[in-house]
Amino acid sequence: MSSLMNTYGTRTLTLTKGAGSRVWDDQGNSYIDAIAGIAVCGLGHSHPALTKAIAEQAATLLHVSNLYNIPQQQRLGDLLIQVSGMDKVFFSNSGAEANEAAIKIARKYGNEKGVKNPAVIVMANSFHGRTMATLSATGNVKVQIGFEPLVEGFIRVPYNDVAAVKAAIAEYSNIVAILVEPVQGEGGVRVPAADYLNQLRNLCDEHELLLMTDEIQTGNGRTGTYFAYQHNGILPDVVTTAKGLGNGMPIGACLARGKAAEVLQAGNHGTTFGGNPLACSAGIAVIETLLTDNLMPRVSELGERMLNGFKAALANNPKVADIRGKGLMIGIELNAPCAELVQKGRELGILINVTAMNTIRLLPTFILSDAEADELVSKVVKLVTGFTPIG
Repeated sequence: MSSLMNTYGTRTLTLTKGAGSRVWDDQGNSYIDAIAGIAVCGLGHSHPALTKAIAEQAATLLHVSNLYNIPQQQRLGDLLIQVSGMDKVFFSNSGAEANEAAIKIARKYGNEKGVKNPAVIVMANSFHGRTMATLSATGNVKVQIGFEPLVEGFIRVPYNDVAAVKAAIAEYSNIVAILVEPVQGEGGVRVPAADYLNQLRNLCDEHELLLMTDEIQTGNGRTGTYFAYQHNGILPDVVTTAKGLGNGMPIGACLARGKAAEVLQAGNHGTTFGGNPLACSAGIAVIETLLTDNLMPRVSELGERMLNGFKAALANNPKVADIRGKGLMIGIELNAPCAELVQKGRELGILINVTAMNTIRLLPTFILSDAEADELVSKVVKLVTGFTPIG
């Protein structure tokens, strides 16, 4: 009997080694990794810059806590400010914790303004984490069942619907912030209208609300700019990130600017492990590599290549409801639940996953070769064309 809680169900694949965009299982089989640790390993596996940074830091100093100055933390903070346009950073261990910090900023901001029971607008089909507050903010009833009562203070509206946001602001006088994913990942790689974030920014400016973008999945180069909001030429008030920031080393961050950056003061928030020397050394290596190797334009190029490939090969396929994406976040929505394609993909030598029940989600590494990208497209097309819905 396994000693592990059954939170992940039955797992049948054991991976033992990775290099570049490929991983190997305990039977010696090779796979193109099109999930990359769920949007984590943008630099791929066993990247030399990351390996060197982690090894050198592990041999020097792993952890001291935030009772002391941490030079690596300051350096990573400086880099994040440089690439984001924000003013201040709080480091955490995960994306959920980064979002918890953002929610606390919003509530304290509202309370300091004299707003009674401050509330945050969140979106249907969103995903913000599995802690109690982030679970409550998440727009997926399935993951909330059994954990009631949920945390209050969230007002849910449809995604990509500015009119609904305006209506909520008009109806509720206690709204203090909007929390939104620039692209919904777990919700099925949902890409909003090109000016959606711009309109939300304008509404926040008009009503003195905080615009908070959850870039846990979209950040760190995943959509072709360092953060996805940069496609829109705007600045949020709060940005959360994690996943790709450490390329596999657990680390998250909550960034803020202006009035939002001054909300949390000494004693308001904290963490034992957040921003420790090891995690920050990994983050530094990731950002420096993304910038030095000019990988963001490559992400855009690969994403366009793969989207065009899918659209050409699957045009007019009756099984396909939609093909969408931004950078290397790609979703192929089918007309029926298709979870069985995960196993069939393994048989073809690719690792994919299915989200929102019927959407093949691809989150490959940024270092795919053109040949690997084309191979991935070819094999996913084969999966789709051979798909026969169960029942």
